[in-house]
Amino acid sequence: MNLFNLLAANARRFPDEPAVFAGDRRFATWRELHARALAISGGLALERGARVVIASKNCPEYVELLFACWAAGAIAVPVNAKLHVREIADIIESSGAATVFASPALAAGLGGAIPIGGDRYAELLAAAPRHPVDVSAETPAWLFYTSGTTGKPKGAVLTHRNLMAMTVAHLADFEELRHTDALLHAAPMSHGSGLYILPYVARAARQVVIDGDGFDPGTFLDLCDVHPGAGAFLAPTMVRRVRAEAEQRGGPPKGLRSIMYGGAPMYLEEQKRCLRVFGAIFRQLYGQGEAPMTITGLNRDDHLGDNDVLGSVGWPRSGVEVAILDADNSHLPAGEIGEIACRGDIVMSCYWNDPKATAATIRDGWLLTGDVGFLGEDGKLTLRDRSKDVIISGGTNIYPREVEEALLSFPGIAEVCVVGAPDEEWGEVVVAFVVTAEGAIVDDAGLDAHCLSRIARFKRPKRYVFIDALPKSSYGKVLKRELVERMRKG
Repeated sequence: MNLFNLLAANARRFPDEPAVFAGDRRFATWRELHARALAISGGLALERGARVVIASKNCPEYVELLFACWAAGAIAVPVNAKLHVREIADIIESSGAATVFASPALAAGLGGAIPIGGDRYAELLAAAPRHPVDVSAETPAWLFYTSGTTGKPKGAVLTHRNLMAMTVAHLADFEELRHTDALLHAAPMSHGSGLYILPYVARAARQVVIDGDGFDPGTFLDLCDVHPGAGAFLAPTMVRRVRAEAEQRGGPPKGLRSIMYGGAPMYLEEQKRCLRVFGAIFRQLYGQGEAPMTITGLNRDDHLGDNDVLGSVGWPRSGVEVAILDADNSHLPAGEIGEIACRGDIVMSCYWNDPKATAATIRDGWLLTGDVGFLGEDGKLTLRDRSKDVIISGGTNIYPREVEEALLSFPGIAEVCVVGAPDEEWGEVVVAFVVTAEGAIVDDAGLDAHCLSRIARFKRPKRYVFIDALPKSSYGKVLKRELVERMRKG
């Protein structure tokens, strides 16, 4: 079950069809991409199981590097190019990488790294091609490192079986792809956008790489008309920017077919606004690196449902079971809140060289996600928060997302993040960091009254902190730790 076979099939069936673009410029056909990947594999002469780090901003070479790894039976280790060079070095050391490819700007700080597009890279492309090796379904294919924003990153070992399960679930649940469709890589290819290479390659749909030096919603929308049938994976913050740009232009481009979003909350009011602008083109996914992109989801038609549906993260994906567990790992009935767990072929095999963390995360075949939520009678999953983000005030659990949803329905609020602050009397109290829209006038009294009309009094924030912008990771996730640290420092 070598993932490389997906590329090989396209090289036979659609040899001269475009496979990869750099924006509006064709980079390679399927025949050319196949030959380039086999040449790189031959030039590296990797042993099976060798780790290959790819520390690069988005670039068209990313696609051929992934398939070159799999042709050799090696393990790809894509790394967030926005990490500090010391953090990247830690991942290289942790993975025991035999080879490192890096963007030219990063390569200088990573001793021995091969600059992508440089002379050494050209030598690899000129090497004799290597016949792809056979591997079992349980062979590791992708070492997925967490972002490191909440502590030392761990490497989730994703096998060929895991990634094929993700691919099949995507095609079964989300999109009926054709070889004339396109995937626009606007989000980092080291994570979600890169994982979606596989279902698109499985249907011979082209890969369109947008320059990795920052997301520009205007460029994204322009490319949707260059590549009709365009789909993309976007973080919710990116979706909001695309929506605002489309509104300013008077509507969306005709070539935009699908937007998949996940990785952070997409709040109800923003979902409704996006649906008004774009129509039913959205798919929401709930997953994590340990079960990549595939735990639950809402498909296109689900987005036409009521508020209860839109406020959830949908139903279990094809081939996935979902359960809610209590502190003793016993299954809870519908409606009761506990830790979300899942099992299926999508679940990672282990954490790289970390049996203790693996044992704490996978129990009796169930992946403990660390997220809190509940299942409805209809099997729909509603996500509350990360277990570590739950605020316990006066012995009562308060889920930040519920408070954030209430605040975001107040006119003039652009973004909000709710955290818990230590309190001698209550243990913790609710604090809301608020970003207002340009020109909006918002005050504490108005927010208090708004919250009291929508949520229980004990959930109402005790303090509002107005700031210019929320701190975020390169993937668009709000960095709650920075906000908590800001409170600690007064």
